[in-house]
Amino acid sequence: TCDTGDQQTTAAVRLKEPAATIVERLKDVATYEGEDAVFECRLSRETAQEAQWFLGDVPLQSNEMNEIRVQGTRHSLILRKVTLEDCGSISFKVGQHSSAA
Repeated sequence: TCDTGDQQTTAAVRLKEPAATIVERLKDVATYEGEDAVFECRLSRETAQEAQWFLGDVPLQSNEMNEIRVQGTRHSLILRKVTLEDCGSISFKVGQHSSAA
C-alpha cells in the first residue's frame, strides 16, 4: 500500500508454484508372488501439487496393501505381498506429467 495522506493505492503479490517435472522415471519391476514390489520416481522439486499413483486405471491410496511415501522429491509406492491380480501397468501422475512401468 502506498499512502500519501489524501490518496492511497494498493497492490498484491501473488506467487505461482512452478510445475514439478519427473526427472527420474518409473522402472519396470519383476518380483515373486507374495513379495513386495517397489516403484520410485523423483521430481524436479518438492511440490504441493497433487500426485497420484495408479494400478491400471484405478487410483491407489496408502493402506495395508499399498504404501505411498513422499520424502522430499522422491515418491515411492510399495505394493505389499503382490498377487497375479496386481500385474499390469503402474503409473504416477503429477500435474500434467506422468510416468508408467
